[in-house]
Amino acid sequence: MLAISLPFDPANPAEAVALLPKACAVFALFGADPGAEPYISRTPNLQRRLQLLLRPVQAQSRRLQLAQKIVRIEYTVTGSDFESLLLLYSASRTAFKERASKRLHLRAPALLRMTMSNPYPRVYVTNKVTKAALAEFFGPFPSRVAAEKFLDEVLNLFLLRRCHEELRPDPTFPGCVYSEMKMCLAPCFKGCTDERYAEEARAVHSFLLTRGGSMEATLAAERAAASEALEFEEAARLHARLAKVQEVMSLAGPAVHALSQLSGILIQPAAEAENVALFLLSRGHFSGPAFYSVAGMRHANEQSGSSSLFAHPATVEAVPLEGTPQLASRDALEQRLKDALKALQNIDESTKYGTAELADHLCLLSRWFRRQQTRRIGEMIFFEESGEVPFRKIQRAISRVYLADKGSASPVDATGEALLNK
Repeated sequence: MLAISLPFDPANPAEAVALLPKACAVFALFGADPGAEPYISRTPNLQRRLQLLLRPVQAQSRRLQLAQKIVRIEYTVTGSDFESLLLLYSASRTAFKERASKRLHLRAPALLRMTMSNPYPRVYVTNKVTKAALAEFFGPFPSRVAAEKFLDEVLNLFLLRRCHEELRPDPTFPGCVYSEMKMCLAPCFKGCTDERYAEEARAVHSFLLTRGGSMEATLAAERAAASEALEFEEAARLHARLAKVQEVMSLAGPAVHALSQLSGILIQPAAEAENVALFLLSRGHFSGPAFYSVAGMRHANEQSGSSSLFAHPATVEAVPLEGTPQLASRDALEQRLKDALKALQNIDESTKYGTAELADHLCLLSRWFRRQQTRRIGEMIFFEESGEVPFRKIQRAISRVYLADKGSASPVDATGEALLNK
């Protein structure tokens, strides 16, 4: 289940505990009965935690004699809180199956769904995801309130229906307040043709799919045309509407995408020296980690204001001074990154996951994003809508994450406080 397995002798617990590292880790304790469920958890200091769990207990104490029931310890050292949580989920899923989500208090995040298969499509908030219709889902949002607020502002830009009923258009139906306020095309009483409503639905779907880019491009072109025609009032109106679109999209946050396009690389500190851990986010599901070595990388000099990762922009191979480490070439660093991404893609293609696991991984992503920026460790780089991988952007992020971790405190300090509590 985990990387390292050690036998445990109940008669001599100190011997096994002394072999454990004082590092952030996920661990599992196994009993003699092979059918019994293991105890799985994570800790910022593995040795200290198991010393507390497996220490001898006085005869008068009501504390559980855990040491007498354990025959094997498994553990994996981790480099970050996110890596620990993802590994803990994976191990719990193996041990407890569908009960893992409840044990880890994972709840599916709020999403938007646009039912394009409906004759009269609408958008609504939900937390139930279906793998077969990923293109209809958009998210994840930090909360249901945030999703509802964003949805309300998006619908204010269009004339899509907001009702939840299954429509059976009837010309005698009086309509609702939105049709009276001209905020809906009112298909309920045939206020528009089916073709016109389908056109509006496609516009809303395109808006969500492109994170507002489709409407921004249209409004920018119309504004330019109005300015060239000296129609300044119309240009001002279009400029105000464009600003409104950008304001609405700011409510979504960088993590909100169509689930069919929710892909990227999450960069985290690694337990291995001179490495960072890369996690592939593919259509809402995490794979990894793969480790990227920063050996030979020229890191950005924050004091000089330079973001270059290379020794000199005009040279292919950096020439270091005598006695300094050899710097890697730009091509070597990019190839190293391509190899790491290829390894992650192979893991992703060989992994089968269901709807429940997809919802849990979206919850893990949402949890990581909800943290305050000062407490959020690592960086997330999303892929372009075309699927193109921004290698240079990822390399800069790798440098920043590595330098931030290198300059931070040790994962375990003298008081027992740890990386997990940052």
